[in-house]
Amino acid sequence: MKHWFRLVLFFLVFLLSGCAHVISKDLRTVSDPALSFSQVRQDPDAFKGKMAVWGGEIIETANLKDGATQIEVFQRPLGWRGEPRGTVPSEGRFLMLSGRYLDPYLYRAGRKITVGGEILGGKIKPLGEMDYVYPLLSARQIHLWPEDHYYPYPYYYYDPWWYYGPRWYWGIGFHYHYRRR
Repeated sequence: MKHWFRLVLFFLVFLLSGCAHVISKDLRTVSDPALSFSQVRQDPDAFKGKMAVWGGEIIETANLKDGATQIEVFQRPLGWRGEPRGTVPSEGRFLMLSGRYLDPYLYRAGRKITVGGEILGGKIKPLGEMDYVYPLLSARQIHLWPEDHYYPYPYYYYDPWWYYGPRWYWGIGFHYHYRRR
């Protein structure tokens, strides 16, 4: 009996390990969950030095001369696993700064990303014809989500179990139904 209990316990731990958050617990406990992105967006310099976990969709990736990489991210609120939710409206944009080289092909526009790191303040960059204040996050942990692939059905889908001819229905009494084409 003890052997079965251990086996079941092992499989439960194995199955639940796939449901873990993508950013480590250490970094999530250091970051302030009450700190919202909109608060930091209003005055990024006031939150300098605080830890945050943000995510969203990549807009642009730029490799800098010193070997670092700067990624512009369209912020999205995170789900319970840390994945950016596409159905919730964004609160703005932020810049993520990584101290190492990140390939722009892998970190291309449209990919989902979750970042945990330290707020470095704000950085002003032009956005269209206005100057936009981007909160700047120095990345300690980065998770790039796999791409979602959509495979639509072909234009004409044939269902082999659908019958187009006359139908016979049985029940109380007898009924014959003929459907015209």
